[in-house]
Parts: sequence; structure tokens; C-alpha cells
Amino acid sequence: MKELKKGSQKLLNAWAFYDWANSVYALTIASSIFPIFYAALFLTEIKRLTAFGIEFKSTALITFVTAFTFLVVAVLSPILSGIADYVGNKKNFLKFFCYLGSTGCLGLYWFDITPDKIHLSLLFYFMGLIGYWGSLVFYNSYLPDIAFPEQQDSISAKGFSLGYVGSVVLLIINLVMVMSQDTGEAKLQMMRYSFITVGIWWALFSQYAFYWLPKGTSKGHKVTTSVVFNGFRELQHVWRALLGNLRLKRYLCAFFVFSMAVQTIMLVAVYFGEEEIAWGSNEAKTTGLITSILVIQLVAVLGAFLTSKLSQIVGNIKTLIVINTLWVFLCIYAYFMVTPVEFYIAASSVGLVMGGVQSLARSTYSKFLPETNDTTSYFSFYDVAEKIGIVIGMVIYGTIDQITGSMRNAILFLVVFFALSILLLYRVPKNNT
Repeated sequence: MKELKKGSQKLLNAWAFYDWANSVYALTIASSIFPIFYAALFLTEIKRLTAFGIEFKSTALITFVTAFTFLVVAVLSPILSGIADYVGNKKNFLKFFCYLGSTGCLGLYWFDITPDKIHLSLLFYFMGLIGYWGSLVFYNSYLPDIAFPEQQDSISAKGFSLGYVGSVVLLIINLVMVMSQDTGEAKLQMMRYSFITVGIWWALFSQYAFYWLPKGTSKGHKVTTSVVFNGFRELQHVWRALLGNLRLKRYLCAFFVFSMAVQTIMLVAVYFGEEEIAWGSNEAKTTGLITSILVIQLVAVLGAFLTSKLSQIVGNIKTLIVINTLWVFLCIYAYFMVTPVEFYIAASSVGLVMGGVQSLARSTYSKFLPETNDTTSYFSFYDVAEKIGIVIGMVIYGTIDQITGSMRNAILFLVVFFALSILLLYRVPKNNT
């Protein structure tokens, strides 16, 4: 196979198409069907269960497990990126995490909260989550390798847009499957089948990206124990480089804070809607939550496009300030909302700013990077910062939920993170001085 040149449209499209493949996990498993399925497993109003010898509020347990998974990713990603850089083959690592995640999705078919099955069930959930986020370490690091600086904003936005569209297509199929059933048990069974469709979709559509993405610069090295911790040494190298790059350092500080809040909201939004909104009936709840997720995804396509255009006019940092300001108002609004209509309004607003902040955050970091061939290490640092931020955000959110018994208090606390990120973004200099 002839390797495509950097900047070629076919290569850019192949890279962006991985978003089409893996985003079905983020939508169906992380954001919509699985949270609804998980909540439906609790037949009483007292949504508590015992795992690892501790009694948890149901939403707090899944929040803590999610936080633990991100901690594992934060520890593993520098090790794996160091190995990938040493042997010069990041594609194999991208494939590994893709297949690990898709296998976890298939395993969710057997998810159960009974004492003898809860730990295996959480393991499958863990596999899907670590597969998704682990693959992004290597997927994101491809961006400066396959696109020139002037192409990166648009192709990053295109990737997210493809992901939103692809995931919505599968979600609509899953929605038809679930809503075609008359009984609650039959609906649950269709939700289990939807997890299988995610695993197959993810593995199948990734093949186009795997075929065209470059393997990497082969260095002919074999992995030995002496190179396992190369990634941590690379992170130290990146950190030292950051000390002399004021713009990138300050941007990463701001990114760390707002990503902490954004990712937490994205991961808990449906759990919040399931528990805090007065839907009237279980059927209305299921339909309403899935509909709201569809709204988020469709509006997010527009959000990513508008954000890309706005960044071209006023610049990336000013655009991020605007988006984070909108997030502040959204968190305050979410604290007070009660009715389904209010939830739909919030979902539309979240979609508008969600797609924009994700794509722009990634491309801004890529554009601020110094001239280097070691993009994997820089993006590993980016991903570690993101994951540690998510761990902190999820633990704080879960702790407030567990102690106070209300997710409203937890969502309101995230205002602090968005407000702080706005102040930090104002401190990012226009030039690296």
C-alpha cells in the first residue's frame, strides 16, 4: 500500500473517519442507552447497591468506577505512548484499544447488578471506557502528523462532526429497537442488543482508518523492560519544554480546568436527567432521555462548525472564553430545571457548546505545539492532563452526590471550574513570549 502524503484529502478523511467509528461508544454507552439501562436495573426508589464491600448510591458508584478508569488511562497512556514512540508504531496501539473497547461493549450484554455479577459487569464497563479513551491518546497524536497547521481546525471539527452524525445514525436504530417493545423487560433486552451493535460498529468502521493511517516511522526497535517507562521520561521532557513555552503552559492550565468540568458533565448528564427530572412515567423517561441525547448530537454538529468559523474571526482563545462563559450559565440553569421541556432546552444548549469546545481545544493545542517530530509525547501529556482532570472532576462530583444525595449540588459546583478556566484563558498570551 502506498503511504499517503501529509495533508492529502484521503488521509485527512481516513483520520476523521475513526471519529465516525468510535463515537458510537461515547453516545450509546457513555451518554444515553447504558445510563438509562443502568438506572432501569434498580426497581425501587432506593437506588443503592453494594460493591467492593461498600454500599454506594447507584449514580455515585458508576461515577467512581469511571473516575478510576480515567486514572488507569492517565497512568497507562505515557507508558504506552513511550513504547509507541520507541518502536515507531502507534497504529498497533490504536488498534489494541479499539478492539479492547469493542469487546467491552459486547460484554455489557451480560451486565447485571446482582452481588455475584456486579464486579464482572463493572469490568466490562471498565474495558469499554479504557478502550475508548486509550485509543484517543494515539488517535489525537496523529493530527499534526497528517494535517498542516492551517488544516487542523477544520479537520478536527470534521472528525467530531462525523462522529456526531455516525453515532446518531446508530442511536436512531437503537431507539427504534428499544421503543418497538411493549414491556419494560423487552426494552431492557433491546438495550442489551444495542451494546452489541456498538461493539460491532466500532470495530468494523475503524478498518478504513486503520488501512490508510501511516504506521509511523519504524525504528526497528524491540520493546524491552528498559523502555517501558520511556513515556514518563518523555513527559518530563515535555514538562521541561513547557517551562520555556509560556503560551502553551498557560493554555494547558486552562484546558486542564475546563476539561475537568466539560467531561464530567458529558459523562453524568443522562444520569442527572434520569434522577432529577420529573418525566411522569418510565416510558416517557426513556423516550425523553434518548431524544435529548439525539438533540445534543445534532446540535453539536452545528456547534463544531460555528465554533470553527468563530475561531477564524476572533481567534481560538477568545472563542474558548465565550464557550466557557456559556457553560457557567448552563450549570446554573441546570441546578433549577425540573421539567422535561427545561431539560430539552438545556440539552440543545449543551450540544451547541459541547462540540465546539472539544474540537477547538484539541486543534488549539496542536497549533500551539513547537516544531517537533515527537507529537505522540506532547499529545500524551495533553491526554494525561485531561484524564487527571476528569478523575478530579468525577471524584468531586461523585462525593457531593454520595454525601448530599443530590446531583444538583454537584452540577452547581462545576461553575467554579468554568469560572476559573475563563480567568486562566485570559492569561494566555497571543504569542509565545
